[in-house]
Amino acid sequence: MSLRNPYGDFEVTDPQAMRALAHPVRLAALSYLQKNGPATATQLSEHVGASPSVTSWHLRHLATFGLVTDGPPPDGAPDKRRRWWKAVSRGFRFDMPSTPEGAEAGRLLRAQMMRQALDYVQQWLSDVEPGLDPELSRQAWSANTLLQVTLEEAEALDEAIENLLAPYVRRGSEGAPAEARPIRMIRMSLPEATT
Repeated sequence: MSLRNPYGDFEVTDPQAMRALAHPVRLAALSYLQKNGPATATQLSEHVGASPSVTSWHLRHLATFGLVTDGPPPDGAPDKRRRWWKAVSRGFRFDMPSTPEGAEAGRLLRAQMMRQALDYVQQWLSDVEPGLDPELSRQAWSANTLLQVTLEEAEALDEAIENLLAPYVRRGSEGAPAEARPIRMIRMSLPEATT
């Protein structure tokens, strides 16, 4: 595992791939596959807000960048003739490119990822949290902390957090203890403008 990628995420480096992922249907489809495993375009269409044919087109577009691939049908799947898609990794990451064109693509992707994260939080607050066991509900936390750090310190902090989380991410649900429960951790680091 790379020190810069302790989770084994797919590393998106091509600005065209960033632009492709910045589309809400594509990002939703990839997120669904990463969380739930293989699915057909028809199954995904219910979750991404597009018709099966449009969803299939978006999946083929993601495949051109290596983010998704054909997957075997799950055991017991009724129709093995249908095309099954799977994510190539449990997550993806990107560094902001240094070229103006690349930076614009990175900003588009970052904005869509943040919209998706905020939508997820709203859905969680309205649909999931009210039904949680109180003990599990107490494990949800929020913080809004302003730090004064150098660029080197910010990088070291990010690396330390990723290394702390890495064993839990890499083991997945298959390697977790029976009593483990899924917890989504959404992290955002937002450098502020200086005056």
